[in-house]
Amino acid sequence: MDLEELLRAMDRTAANLSKLDSVWERAKQYIPSGPQRGSHPAYEDLAMAWADLLPGLPLIDGWTITDPLPDIDAMGQSFIDYFEISEQPNDLHASGEKPGVDLAAYRYRLERARRRATRGRLEQLISTIDAALPAAVKGVARDSLELLQNEQTQQTEAAVGEIARLLGDAASNTSRWWDLHRHMRFSQGHDWHDIVEFDWPDVRADITAKALGDSDPLAVPEIDLGQAASGHLTGSATLALPWERLDDDGFERLLYDLLRSIPEHENVQWLMQTRAPDRGRDLSLDRVLKDGSGGVRTERVIVQAKHWRSRSVNAAALFETATAGKLWSPPLVRGIVIATSGRFNDVAVVLY
Repeated sequence: MDLEELLRAMDRTAANLSKLDSVWERAKQYIPSGPQRGSHPAYEDLAMAWADLLPGLPLIDGWTITDPLPDIDAMGQSFIDYFEISEQPNDLHASGEKPGVDLAAYRYRLERARRRATRGRLEQLISTIDAALPAAVKGVARDSLELLQNEQTQQTEAAVGEIARLLGDAASNTSRWWDLHRHMRFSQGHDWHDIVEFDWPDVRADITAKALGDSDPLAVPEIDLGQAASGHLTGSATLALPWERLDDDGFERLLYDLLRSIPEHENVQWLMQTRAPDRGRDLSLDRVLKDGSGGVRTERVIVQAKHWRSRSVNAAALFETATAGKLWSPPLVRGIVIATSGRFNDVAVVLY
C-alpha cells in the first residue's frame, strides 16, 4: 500500500476519532451513577450520532470499537436492583466508563500503527536534517541578520514539512516545534543558528522518543514458551550474533539501541544515513560524568560504525577518523568510539 494513501486513511480515522471524543464528552454527563429511571432526548441523539460514527473507525490489528453507548434507562434500573439487594454495582460503573476506555484504547492502537508506518521514512528525514544543518550555517556569523537561503536550508524545510505530515497531530505536541517553524519563517542567519543549537536537538529528541521509541515489541515466534521449554530441545546455546544477517543499517540500529540502554548516555542520535559521505560520523551521544562531590558534566562522544566482515579495521582508518574529529561541528567532541562487527588488525591494536 502506498504510504501517502495509508496516511490519508489514518488522518481520516483520527478525525472520526475526534468526533467520537466530542460525542462522548457531551454524553457522559447523562450516564447515571445511581438509581434513576428514564432517558433524555439529548442523550438519545448523541447515542445515534455515536452509532453513525463508529463505521469510521477501521480495524487495527483486528480490533475496533463496536459497542453502542450505554442504555441509561436500563443502567438506572440496574442501580435500583443493586440497591435493593445491597450489593456494590462495580461492573455497572465500569460499563458506564467503557466508551471512554475504548476510545483511549483505539487512539493508542492508531498511534502505534502510525509509528510502524512512518518509522523508516522518519529515520531517513532525521538523517537528512542532521547532515544539512551544519552545512547550512557553515561560515555564517552567529548574529547574522542576512536572509539565509541555500540548498541545505531548502532540504531542511522540506524534510521538516514531511515530518509534520508523518507525525500528524503528534507534531504540534513536540517541544520547540513552533520555535523551529518561526525561525525557518524568518530565515536569517541567527535564526538558523538557533535551529542548529536549540530547536532541532529538542525536536529531534522528541521525535525519537514519540515516533521511534521502544513501546513496540520485538518480533517473537508464535509459540507457547512454556510448552516449548518442556519439550525435547536440541542444539546448544550461543552468544554469537547472526552478523551475516545484519546489513550496515542493521548494525547501526544495533549500536543505537545499545547506546540508548546505557543510563549514563543522553541524547543518543543517529546522525547520518549509512554510507553517506560523513567521515564515519554515524552516531553521537552526551556521556554524563559524575564526580564524588556531586558535580555533573557531560561530554560529547562520536561513534563510528564499521560493519566490516571481510576486512579488518587498520591503523589508517583509525587515524582518518581521529583527524576528521577536528572538522565536526560544535559542541566539541571529547571522545571517539569506533565499533566494528569484524576485528582490528594487529597494527591498529598496537598503535591505538
